[in-house]
Amino acid sequence: MKITDIKTIVVNAQLRNWVFVKVETDEGIVGWGEASLEWKTRGVVGCVEDLKPFIVGLDPTNIEHLYQVMQRHPFFRAGAVGYSAISGIEMACWDIYGKSLNLPVYKLLGGKVREKIRMYDHLGGGEMNSLYNSISDVENMVEKAVRSVEEGYTAVKVLVVPRTYMLEGHKVLKHAETLMGAIREAVGGEIDIMVDLHGRTTPEMAIQYAKVLAPFNPFFFEEPCLPENVEGMVKVSNSIDIPVATGERLVTRFQFRELLEKGACAVIQPDLCHCGGLWEARKIAAMAETYYVSVAPHNPLGPLATAAAIQFATCTPNWLIQESFRSDVPWRNDVVTNPIIVENGYVTPSERPGLGVEVNEKEAAKHPFQQEVLARYWHEDGSVADW
Repeated sequence: MKITDIKTIVVNAQLRNWVFVKVETDEGIVGWGEASLEWKTRGVVGCVEDLKPFIVGLDPTNIEHLYQVMQRHPFFRAGAVGYSAISGIEMACWDIYGKSLNLPVYKLLGGKVREKIRMYDHLGGGEMNSLYNSISDVENMVEKAVRSVEEGYTAVKVLVVPRTYMLEGHKVLKHAETLMGAIREAVGGEIDIMVDLHGRTTPEMAIQYAKVLAPFNPFFFEEPCLPENVEGMVKVSNSIDIPVATGERLVTRFQFRELLEKGACAVIQPDLCHCGGLWEARKIAAMAETYYVSVAPHNPLGPLATAAAIQFATCTPNWLIQESFRSDVPWRNDVVTNPIIVENGYVTPSERPGLGVEVNEKEAAKHPFQQEVLARYWHEDGSVADW
């Protein structure tokens, strides 16, 4: 079998554009992957086009070989944009491989290690207004949390930390404490609550936030500082009683290596659409397993990304829990066949071949590329803030 063409289909979903990658073969088998990357859509699509000449004519089932070609033959190592393109193509090749053997991808990656996949809901919901405004609206966040629990989720992720200067005092700490306390009271003690700091904070401020949030027993503390600040992440991990999670912005096992070697986190969060794809994510997970570190893949993206994440979760021993969006756009499941369905907070792995889903190109075409809503986030004094 040979790759004959690679195409992209861009679907606008408000906060982000989903980039679906279609790999075609001379045997008529088509594979689908996802390479979505916020505010980098044009760059990812262009990078897929740049990679295409390197791999057209090659066997899509020789996935390690294809990865090496895409990583090394263009000479300059890729960053987040390039590895997102590689991830989407690689994911589509696994889909082809599974379809060619009439097997789900997880069986090609080692086989099933669990019967069901625990999901958690992100209260931001994938809508920019929610991400901005919910943090200042206690009632809104509580309502979203209660709704998630009523729909069967046993875990939710919250963004309770407002935009924060490098060092601040009581006001922002009290706000985070009040919001977290209201959510905990509303959902009860049995629900796991992850706190996402979104890389907004310095290690010093993250430690201060942890002190006021620890009484509410967060499941983990995500991105307490930017991931390139490894020593800062170590400082946070050594100073707080909440497990630290990080890794959504990192690509390949080489960027995760130092985090693991220095004991910087308890949970790593590679994004299958950015880190290099399913095979690279499995390598990252295996490396983490030797340090007794769990894997909770980052995934605020489209339905193909979620399908790939379910395959990964099914076969990865140190996998912990899976993020997904369910309320970003009402037509989310219309653009694919056999969408992932969450029931009582869990997904049962599909036995369909490949990733188990196909893009409905007619429905996808109803939502063409648009410029995403810009995340322009400012401090009160007009200086730029992390969103």
